[in-house]
Amino acid sequence: MLDVGCGTGQLLRRARAEGHRGRLMGLDPAAAMLVQARAARPDVEWVLGDTRVRRWGAGFDLVVMTGHAFQALVGDEEIRCCLRAVREALRPGGRFVFEVGNPAARAWERWTPERTHETVAADGTPVRVTHEVLDGGPRDGRVRFTEAYDSDRWPAPRVSRGVLRFLDPGSLAGFLAAAGFAVVEQYGDWDGRPPAAAAPEIITVATPAP
Repeated sequence: MLDVGCGTGQLLRRARAEGHRGRLMGLDPAAAMLVQARAARPDVEWVLGDTRVRRWGAGFDLVVMTGHAFQALVGDEEIRCCLRAVREALRPGGRFVFEVGNPAARAWERWTPERTHETVAADGTPVRVTHEVLDGGPRDGRVRFTEAYDSDRWPAPRVSRGVLRFLDPGSLAGFLAAAGFAVVEQYGDWDGRPPAAAAPEIITVATPAP
């Protein structure tokens, strides 16, 4: 199993903890994330980089991209490059599983500074997280936003900028077909509901086409 954009490796760490004894590899371009992953599970392969510079020859039964990592591919060629690499990494009959936010659900309209959620940093510090959309909303399907992290223990908030691309079902299907993938299943949310116009997600299970 290959996790592209694995972050701190929570998915693979859980897979190993629950008994997975096969090959597990996490790929991420953020070295700091992989430091945490390695410290937690040294028995998983953690690789620094992305699909533009890393290649595997049909070595995996399953490739996943979670946490809307696929939406961080904002350019057409970035998407094509990633899909080519994933297809090359999969064995015949393997599966590529990923999700994108459904643009029809307009999730970005709820990314406002008034909506705060809380999390905990790696050192146990309670952190408040807020988002704010820039440029008034999506442009060419791309939403630019800030993500702010704040804590009573910090002297000032930590703010980062990001861009996510929202692909409509037709565009997504076109990229997959052009890369040689066939869609096996799709869902509208993590509860297994079917795709729908107002469903929050487009969760896709694809396989290399014969």
